[in-house]
This record gives sequence, structure tokens and C-alpha cells, in this order.
Amino acid sequence: MKPIGVSIIGCGSAAPKQVVTNDDLSLLVETSDEWIRTRTGIRKRHLATANSSLSDLSAQAAKRAIAMAGLIPGDIDLIILATSTADDLFGSAAKVQHILEANNAVAFDLTAACSGFVFGLITAAQYIRTGVYQNVLVIGADILSRWVDWSDRTTCVLFGDGAGAVVCQGILDTDHLLGFAMYSDGKQHDALNLGYQGTDKELTQGLTVNQGIYEPITMKGRDVYRFAVEKVPEVIEKALFNAQLTTDDIDCLILHQANQRIIDAVAKRLKIPSHKVIANLDEYGNTSAGSIPLALDEAVRQGKIKSGDVVATSGFGAGLTWGAAIFRWGI
Repeated sequence: MKPIGVSIIGCGSAAPKQVVTNDDLSLLVETSDEWIRTRTGIRKRHLATANSSLSDLSAQAAKRAIAMAGLIPGDIDLIILATSTADDLFGSAAKVQHILEANNAVAFDLTAACSGFVFGLITAAQYIRTGVYQNVLVIGADILSRWVDWSDRTTCVLFGDGAGAVVCQGILDTDHLLGFAMYSDGKQHDALNLGYQGTDKELTQGLTVNQGIYEPITMKGRDVYRFAVEKVPEVIEKALFNAQLTTDDIDCLILHQANQRIIDAVAKRLKIPSHKVIANLDEYGNTSAGSIPLALDEAVRQGKIKSGDVVATSGFGAGLTWGAAIFRWGI
């Protein structure tokens, strides 16, 4: 049997039409456009309205990726939805499958916060390489505005809503997922949280359960910054080593769009010139699992990434988790 490799043949993205600028946020909390831009690089973010759903946003991005790939929804064998903000705590991937009418696909959610898309892409590759599935749709999407404390200026200025997707396809005798690496460190789990908070409820005497809700996002910004600047270059170098490549082989670098200072620091440490770095967080803010595929799709459609280019990606965030994938774009 000939070896089966992975090719990424289509991408798509979607973002809500509603836009909130830094000046808008200055009416909610004590901040300013200059304060936000100089510390984060963010100018505005897209926020979902009350009648929006994570499933619909994901499906919009997925339809565009499937169309670019030259396929129809019925060709998709597997859907992996990387998200931390599903419409239903039981998961939203099956709902996306229904919206797309991808009737031949099995679908499941994957939760790894801002690392979710990279982890999802690597997971998809394993199903393809083993010959189980031929066409796999990987979606990264989040609606973090649902879980932001809009009175907390340390977090409300950061997050936006968005989705991106890619179609991965099995090919013979070559593999365009060139290398990857993934890590987790639960000791630092309290650096970035969207945690459950409950209270005891006595059902009968001596029989108690705990019920509650999820609290808004909390973050130790300095800890996350130090973690990202240290670990992201390391994991990219590990993925490059596994791919038998060096930083000189990278045509484009797409990091999780968390903070422009993180992106600049990582690129500087890796000695990757700025013209190879893709960034769009000034427009979208931090869209968690949606950020890398959203930036990828824009860069492809703008001609910044061309077929054959070597793309280095890295996601990092809550868990704490981090990972990198090196792939060659296109067939």
C-alpha cells in the first residue's frame, strides 16, 4: 500500500458584521485607542449579535473552504470543530454538519482554546494518514464575546469573534504536513480561565449536588505573555526539526493572534523578517481558535500565501497548551 499524506487544499473564514472600535470601548471602561493599540496592536474587533450562533459562523467559513477546495459538502468525511464556545455544552460540530448538509461526515468538537485549530489540524492528519478518511474539514471558531466581562478593561479590549476553516485531503506519495509538535502544562492552568463556579444544592437530607454557571474570562496577562514568548519559538523550532527544515525555509509565519508584541517578539527570536509574518489582529482582535485559519484565509485570498509556500503556524493559550504545525500550502 502506498503511503498516504496530507494536502491542505482549501480555506475559508467568516466574521460577524458588527464592529466595536477602541473608541467604542473607551465609553465602557477607562481606556483609550492609544492605550489599547500600543499594548496589543488591536484597533477593532467583530462581535456576534444576540441572534448569531457559533454553528452558523462556523458553517459560513466551512462553505468557503469547501468551495475553494473544489468539493461539495457530501465529499466531506470528517468535521473537526475546534472551539471553546460551542452553542451547546454537548458540542456544536454535528449542528454544523447539519447546516452544511455534509451528510456523509462524522463530526465532533475539540477543545484546546487558542491552540485548538493547530491541534485539530494535527488530529485530522492522523485520520488521513491511516487511510480512515479522505476529506477532512477542520474549523476553528469562537464567540468569546459571550464570556467577556465588559467592565474589565484588562480582558474586554482583547477578544473578538470569528471563524476559519481548511479542507485537508489525502494524497499519495507525498505529505504537505511537514512537521508538528504539541505540549501542555497543567501547572499553569490558572493563568487563563473560563471557569465553572457553583454552589451546593441539597436535594434531600444528606444528598447534595453542585450547580452553577461559567464565570467570565480571567487572565494573568504578564504570565501569559512570558509563557508565549518563551514557549512558542521553542515549539516552532521543534516542529521545524521534525520537518527537517530551518527558519530560512519558512515563507510565512502565522501565530495565534493574541497580541502584536508577542508576534513581534517571537518573530525576532526566530530571526524571521517582518515581511514573512502574517497578522490581522488589528482588525479582529483575539478570536481564539478562529485566529490562525482566519488569518490564513485572508493571506491566501490576498495573494500573500501562494501554492507551494511553507507556512509555520503556532497556537498557544489556556490549559496551558501550545503547539506548532509546518505545512506546505496547496496541492
